[in-house]
Amino acid sequence: MHRRTVVGTVLALLAWPLRGIAQPAGRMARIGFISGAAPDPAMLRTFVEPLRQGLRELGHVEGQNYAFEFRWADGKPERLPGLLAELIALAPDVLVTAGPRPAMLAKDATTTIPVVAVAIDDPVEMGLAVSHARPGRNITGLSGSFQGILEKRLQLMKDIVPAARRFAVLMNPFTYRRAELEKYLQKQNFEGVLGVQVMVLEARGPDDFDAAFATMARERVDAVAVLADATFWTHRARLGELCIKHRLPSVWGAAGYLDAGGLASYQGDFAAMSRRAASLVDKILKGAKPGDIPFEQATKLELVVNLKAAKALGLTIPQRVLVSADEVIQ
Repeated sequence: MHRRTVVGTVLALLAWPLRGIAQPAGRMARIGFISGAAPDPAMLRTFVEPLRQGLRELGHVEGQNYAFEFRWADGKPERLPGLLAELIALAPDVLVTAGPRPAMLAKDATTTIPVVAVAIDDPVEMGLAVSHARPGRNITGLSGSFQGILEKRLQLMKDIVPAARRFAVLMNPFTYRRAELEKYLQKQNFEGVLGVQVMVLEARGPDDFDAAFATMARERVDAVAVLADATFWTHRARLGELCIKHRLPSVWGAAGYLDAGGLASYQGDFAAMSRRAASLVDKILKGAKPGDIPFEQATKLELVVNLKAAKALGLTIPQRVLVSADEVIQ
């Protein structure tokens, strides 16, 4: 859902000599990491620890041959440009970005520092790569975008709440473009396929949450799909509380969102993506150019159901949903 940008490769290739050389023996590599979220336990468990584990498995020892430089926006996207500028000033050997927004900012901020973008949408549509097989710039990574994932989430909600007639999709305009999302939803004809109307609501941060849920109540929304976003992740507890307060079944974009009232999640395995990202970092540290490393597509989808939230909502989850779940939170 990002505008397509045609990216030239000549200037990036000319800028590569100093970055296309394997790390000298005994040198401490510096790996930058930037996220729009806060470094809470779930974030570290989902993104940072798997990356560390993957690096260990490839023979890298933190504190011996590499060191991390972390920057966290704590759910405040306006902080990202400044934090990114801090990392770029440190000239890291590799920059790892978590989520779409940091990756897009990195694309505009540097053409020389190698970037590994994790948990993004389609890299070609985002303008991060010329093609999936040969990105052609200073960026490679892993996409967590799955064709039809939003339709599957709404179908999941319909399976859980078969009497539902109206769904809401809650999004952050810092991450998604409302007009494109609404056009996409209209094209899917959910009213004809699922028998539900779908409305889009915005929230830029916690100050907007109460108003968004008040609108859902006024419009008699039966369930809500919350689109993944660093600000929503940071304030997921408040969003989960509002779902319970308004008795709204909810489906989310990662299992980590379900620790405070979210009902279900259907999304790629972010921990697996982060662990796999270590292999891309390893290749770059050994001299490979990101533009020559194919973007990878996550292949595993995880369905997680929260029975604690179901009980709080007074819902009985259909057996067919429970049987197909990868994880059930008791």
